[in-house]
Amino acid sequence: MHHFVRPQGSPPVNGYSHAVAFTGPLVVVSGQVPVDAEGRVVGASDAVAQIRQVFTNLALALQAAGTQLCDVVKLTVYLTDLDDLDAFRRIRDEHLAPARLPACSLVQVAGLLHPSFRIEIDALAVQPANA
Repeated sequence: MHHFVRPQGSPPVNGYSHAVAFTGPLVVVSGQVPVDAEGRVVGASDAVAQIRQVFTNLALALQAAGTQLCDVVKLTVYLTDLDDLDAFRRIRDEHLAPARLPACSLVQVAGLLHPSFRIEIDALAVQPANA
């Protein structure tokens, strides 16, 4: 098993690994939040900016584990405000092929780790057969 504690360009971690690649094909990605590589919250009141940063962080973690967004088979999305759902779907579709969307669970939560966070996403991916 390999742990990718901090892929280059991703935010600092505090008690978790961004992604874990197993000897088999499964990659588990921790919840990614709207924080940049320097640990700063992105878009404190801007849902679109936060969603974009989360997808950037998700892509970085997947890349470090030898996969990419197109290899994601399951997303779990945590939103503090369901009014952000349309923005999430639009930005998700920019990153993932709408014809091959992964399984997804969406949960509205009262809050996340930082009071400014509006979204968090974790993922499961399967490494390509030739990886």
